[in-house]
Amino acid sequence: MSLTLGIDIGTYSSKGVLVDSQGAIIASAARAHDMIVPRAGWAEHDANRDWWGDFVAITRELLATSGADPRDIAAVAASAIGPCMLPVGDDGAPLMNGVLYGVDTRAAAQIDALNGQIGAEVIHARCGNALTSQSVGPKILWLAQTRPDIFAKTAMVLTSTSYLTWKLTGEYVIDHYTAANFSPLYDVHTQNWTADLAPDILPLSKLPRLQWSTQIAGHVTAQAAAETGLAVGTPVTCGTIDAAAEAVSVGVQHAGQMMMMYGSTIFIIQVTADPVRDPRLWYAPWLFAGSYASMAGLATSGTLTTWFRDTLGQGTSFSDLVAEAGISPKGAKGLLCLPYFSGERTPLYDTRARGAFFGLNLTHTRGDMFRAAIEGIAAATAHVLETYAEVGAAPAQIMAVGGGTKNALWMQATSDFAGVPQQVCAKTVGASYGNAFLAAVAIGAAQPADIARWNPNASTVQPQNVPEYAVQYPLWRRLYAQTKDIMHALP
Repeated sequence: MSLTLGIDIGTYSSKGVLVDSQGAIIASAARAHDMIVPRAGWAEHDANRDWWGDFVAITRELLATSGADPRDIAAVAASAIGPCMLPVGDDGAPLMNGVLYGVDTRAAAQIDALNGQIGAEVIHARCGNALTSQSVGPKILWLAQTRPDIFAKTAMVLTSTSYLTWKLTGEYVIDHYTAANFSPLYDVHTQNWTADLAPDILPLSKLPRLQWSTQIAGHVTAQAAAETGLAVGTPVTCGTIDAAAEAVSVGVQHAGQMMMMYGSTIFIIQVTADPVRDPRLWYAPWLFAGSYASMAGLATSGTLTTWFRDTLGQGTSFSDLVAEAGISPKGAKGLLCLPYFSGERTPLYDTRARGAFFGLNLTHTRGDMFRAAIEGIAAATAHVLETYAEVGAAPAQIMAVGGGTKNALWMQATSDFAGVPQQVCAKTVGASYGNAFLAAVAIGAAQPADIARWNPNASTVQPQNVPEYAVQYPLWRRLYAQTKDIMHALP
């Protein structure tokens, strides 16, 4: 039997699958962990516990429950949240917690400084992206300026996936798709690291070797085999960010196809025929040489529903909250929610944006508030899709994936606000399944087009005409614009 192993490390949980050569899932496993929030605007993970610890535990569980012989695993591919910033020492050991992707907004001052020093237009022209909380370069500069003791010991700056690959193979590598988020240290024209724009941030020798996602980075070492139960010498791919693997899992491969990932954040990836370089969106080489991708993402989506449950719904399950929201009418009786509880990423790029419930009165219930929160996320998603249309890159096909696809209310609200249908594939496992497929592609056991056979479309959510949304959406857009100065004045 020839199997491939795919594992994904997420913001709040990790998942893994063993898949056979026909795409059938032989075994699956999941493991929960927390996001560390040392202070407002910061978001971290313990790399050994949350990333490698989850990888080891899930791999061992998959082997135990499936009864598979480790020698039957033909290749391994991993993905993880990203882009993250993890400094490691000479021995590869983490020197601090991993600093997470755009939900971590600690480097706002460094973003402003780099824009002033280099010029925002120059950065965008060379790197394909504006500097935002998603950018790793400013976070490395934050490390140098605020943690000089750690920076002095830093031998390499990794991201979450590259740390896993190093633990498995002893090789420091990173895929181009992830590296494009290291602005201003990655040049999208040469598709290589660059020190031209900011020579003082970090020596390029302290950045991992660049590869494409399906290239083999190395092979499982004896140490990694002892920890995970995998066979020594098993090929390991370079890997990628979780959202990219998630897009692969639902068949995003041709220009005009878009993935809508419903997770801790909404993350969007669209493959494009040519580079789309608008400062309101993100750009990167896609997973394969000669292909391109345009990305967008909200800062707070599933994390907002988690906050709501933990703060306002203590002792209540998500299913109960969704049921309460289902009783509330569409439009939540005039209640608006700005979902900017961790600032906002695209298209606002406002690290100081704040969340809000606006229009509360004594008739509103918890169910109304939860519906308003979901509709606020849906409105923010519609705002992003409007931006794609404005730059001439409206999607031809949207595939939805992620845990949020199980929330019919959220899915329908998104289609209704944005006026777009969304397809849902038979398997909604997500990034771990995409990794298993990428592992098969890496060793020649599958071709990219085979994903349509591995994971065919199962259903479609059609948009409905909702008069309440037609009234509320422009008011929702105005609410941020008219309260922005107040948000920025708050401590």
